[in-house]
Amino acid sequence: MNWLSRADVAPPERETLNTLRGAFGEHMNTQHAHLHHYVPQWYQRRFLKNGQSKYHYLDLHPETVTNNGMKYERRALRHWGPASCFYKDDLYTFKLGKWTTDEVEKGFFGAIDSSGRKAVQLFGDYNGYSDEVHEVFQALPRYMDAQRFRTPRGLDQLKALTDAPDHSRTLLAMQRVFQFHTTMWSEGVWEIARARQSSTKFIVTDEPVTFFNRRVFPNECAYPGEVELDLIGTRTLFPLGLDSCLIITHTQLVRNPRINPTTSRVNARAYQQTFRCLLGTQFGRELEEDEVLRINFILKKRATRYIAAAEEEWLYPERRASTTDWSKLDDDWFLFPHLCKVRFTSGIMAGFRDGSSFAADEYGRHPSNPKYQDEKRRQEEWETHLWAQREWAKKRSERSVAHVDEDDEVGDTMMQDYLSGKNGLDD
Repeated sequence: MNWLSRADVAPPERETLNTLRGAFGEHMNTQHAHLHHYVPQWYQRRFLKNGQSKYHYLDLHPETVTNNGMKYERRALRHWGPASCFYKDDLYTFKLGKWTTDEVEKGFFGAIDSSGRKAVQLFGDYNGYSDEVHEVFQALPRYMDAQRFRTPRGLDQLKALTDAPDHSRTLLAMQRVFQFHTTMWSEGVWEIARARQSSTKFIVTDEPVTFFNRRVFPNECAYPGEVELDLIGTRTLFPLGLDSCLIITHTQLVRNPRINPTTSRVNARAYQQTFRCLLGTQFGRELEEDEVLRINFILKKRATRYIAAAEEEWLYPERRASTTDWSKLDDDWFLFPHLCKVRFTSGIMAGFRDGSSFAADEYGRHPSNPKYQDEKRRQEEWETHLWAQREWAKKRSERSVAHVDEDDEVGDTMMQDYLSGKNGLDD
């Protein structure tokens, strides 16, 4: 069953200052880099056109400075390459008294970036399941989780949540909470949408892994706060390059798009083992230009300070998008996957060669959970799921649709039957 991937998620060992002193001792006070990119340069280059070495870099909140008694605002738009963008001095420098080290940058992020780079490239060009996809699948959510916390905003949020007394303790907290989001990402519905036919491509921001909830407005998340992943209506948007974007949607929202998007999803949790059927990953849908503009608008509004694009015009999606009303950005359900190709599963059971076994329902609840295999909820969701498929078919009629590796034609036939009225579209 190579297409079934187990996502082993566990928090790393709780390291103390003494163990870190021993681990980093030989590297303390040695020559190390001070310029730390919180958006890796290799990732940035995926948003440049062939032969392009610089892109348009926009400061959304340029500083006002005083020089010789005169106040002026710094220039907002620059034309810079990846080396000059999305970095901060000593962002990952760890200090113990007079000792300093950049092993967080080299050791922690070095390994994550190495495996994550391969996964981003593979999923950016995703065209169906392969053995290579199985090999790198776990690397992608791990990289995404590290990316969520490695930005200045992510670190400031961790500092506030953990009440860390200094920056070094915040770096320790970051390593302790690593993989916090990966369980729920693994249980979501994945789609890699493309922008190959759109003249506008995706932008890159200082918060590359972006959360969007239509009922949680950007001005409601005071810095460094964020909309959280545990909310049913929170989607994850992660551009993989100029013309590809990963969209992850909670299964509960897919089954009932009418549900309150600000309530917590069933069994929201972290650091638990889960399984994912890789054959259900959707791919191949070509976004219309207005859809790319709306995604870029979301990315821009959720950015903290900086965004960049290969073309200057792409930095201002609000000028051409069909709507900038946050609550209506997804009224046509363009962020939803192909609902007729999302299997209505009841969970999974697996046995291993050592005699052990694993069982969980569709929301990751195990047999010991009193709500395991909640048949009442499942029946309610089956009814809303059928309604959602019909509604989605109407909204997405005559537009590009996604594909899956298994039963692909069945989903397209179902959609056409809904549109023709054979499956009770008007019921």
